[in-house]
Amino acid sequence: MQHTIENLLNHATTQLAQHDQPRLDAEVLLSYVLGKPRSHLHAWPEKELDATQAADFLALVEQRVTGHPVAHLTGRREFWSLELDVSDVTLIPRPETELLVEQALALLPAHEALQVADLGTGSGAIAIALAHERRRWQLLAIDRSINCTRIARGNAQRLDVTNLNCINANWSTALADNSLHAIVSNPPYVAMSDPHLRRGDVRFEPLIALVAGTDGLEAFRSLLGEAPRVLKNGGRIFLEHGMEQAEDVRNLLKKHGFTDIETCRDLAGLERVSQARKPA
Repeated sequence: MQHTIENLLNHATTQLAQHDQPRLDAEVLLSYVLGKPRSHLHAWPEKELDATQAADFLALVEQRVTGHPVAHLTGRREFWSLELDVSDVTLIPRPETELLVEQALALLPAHEALQVADLGTGSGAIAIALAHERRRWQLLAIDRSINCTRIARGNAQRLDVTNLNCINANWSTALADNSLHAIVSNPPYVAMSDPHLRRGDVRFEPLIALVAGTDGLEAFRSLLGEAPRVLKNGGRIFLEHGMEQAEDVRNLLKKHGFTDIETCRDLAGLERVSQARKPA
């Protein structure tokens, strides 16, 4: 096979046919190998790669065939139009999590100097997106994994996000009483027995970032047990959850004294983000 961009992409697309987006996966991997944007691939389909580039690309394709996530193979993932470094110690940021960012931006005052914590920050995706959009806010990116906080800190520095601090702690236990205007979180919410844990890309992601006990609600219980203490009166909380967990999460919010409880649906009509307020 002649190692032109077009031939290599066609070959890889065939090899990756069992994946949801084989052509996109192939283009992202080849762009990574070449250090060029995907537009370069479309503009120069007849360009021939040297033997080393072709071998590197085909090796990545082989790893993708076995299920390794593209984000782990490239070490990068775009979220909120920001390119983040990721690794196998962090949850790979998902497009659907942008709904959580959208809701916080829409409902919190834009021009006030707010203190906002992202609990279980992972790669820092949510905190960095909010800090990037709201320079007057101070974001706290908190994770119990020191490896995650290192990655989040590195992402913030590389993207020149200066209104963000990373803290290695378990949920909000390290924070002072009545210190936050808002909490945002995409905590683990998969039940231990969920069969999806043994399928697709998720097999290669850290279980600690996915699994939350036997019913998938353990992280919400822990997080909400502390949240009323650290939120100011009138403070808000925004939580991403599974599409079948909305009622359970609303009940937990009510149990812990929150009011004005609402759930927002994603573009597919699924209940994915619940929000509430600590009484003033």
